[in-house]
Amino acid sequence: MHTYFVKAVSCEKDENGKVTVVHCTYDPETKAGSGFTGRKVKGTIHWVEASTAHHAEVRLYENLIDEAKGVYNEDGSLNLNPNSLTIVEDAVMEPALAEAKAGESFQFVRNGFYAVDPKFFEEGKQVFGRIVSMKSSFKMPAKQ
Repeated sequence: MHTYFVKAVSCEKDENGKVTVVHCTYDPETKAGSGFTGRKVKGTIHWVEASTAHHAEVRLYENLIDEAKGVYNEDGSLNLNPNSLTIVEDAVMEPALAEAKAGESFQFVRNGFYAVDPKFFEEGKQVFGRIVSMKSSFKMPAKQ
């Protein structure tokens, strides 16, 4: 983001098939997110240096009710979404987030909005909870 367009052209792998080196080209005309008139980027990633990254737990919340299958099961019980909570125990993020305090919120680029959960807060060991997904289809119900 706000840098050159970079295109991966090849990679090197170790004996276990793990990528160890990525060979790329960059377009010097696109510095600071400019110079791409008439071009469309296929995808954007945000890169974080692993050796300096902050590690934290991230909780991804989805709808509690699986509305795609209907609100109620045949027996009348609620149709609960088994994927309503996914926990990423060792998420890699920007080092500055190590200083995040309980209740502070952040936008994780192209992912969603997250807040440091005060219930699980420990200095330097935060739990970030997704509060709004960037791809959310939620719409406020019309006022009656």
